[in-house]
Amino acid sequence: MSEVPPTRMNQQVFKGKKKAAESGHKLLKKKADALKVKFRDYAKMIAETKGSMSSDATTAFFSLTQAEYAAGNFKQKVAEGTLTARVRVGAGIDNVAGVKLPVFTPYETGSIADNQSLGLVGGGKKIVSVRDKFTVFLHQLIKLASLQTSFVTLDEAMKVTNRRVNALENVTIPKIQNILDYIDRELDELEREGQFFFSRVTIAIHYHCE
Repeated sequence: MSEVPPTRMNQQVFKGKKKAAESGHKLLKKKADALKVKFRDYAKMIAETKGSMSSDATTAFFSLTQAEYAAGNFKQKVAEGTLTARVRVGAGIDNVAGVKLPVFTPYETGSIADNQSLGLVGGGKKIVSVRDKFTVFLHQLIKLASLQTSFVTLDEAMKVTNRRVNALENVTIPKIQNILDYIDRELDELEREGQFFFSRVTIAIHYHCE
């Protein structure tokens, strides 16, 4: 601390630094709390989505088995056709306490599948049911991907924010306070020396006048 001159000016400077550090710590603490709440919400939504996806996947694949039983093996015909996406994924941003979280949203392209003739011989309704159930499953899959990507991003942001909070709380603010304590002690010592010197001069002058 000897590199910091114990002056009134430095005392005011470090008081300002301490106030700024405490304000920053308070804001980062609020941000960390907000991220923690959102983190728990995402964890809950991921668990719920995974639970829902389990039943959706079972339903979709069971529907596929039923369609194959009714219409025969139509997978080859689907693979040989022109594969045009009916569902695409759009990417967006959700801002949570200054943290940008990626959000994936499915949307219909409006394209018509060229395999509409599938199932005309038999099993048409089953094939349509398969398409609908796998579309529901796909939407859930996109939702899960969005939630998990945001969850990982949020986890990293929480770690960075908590490190900054801990650094301010345990390093920066105590260091500034130690410097202020040092300046206060030195200024008090200088003031006592000044008073002692003043009293000695006063006595000397008084003695000289007599």
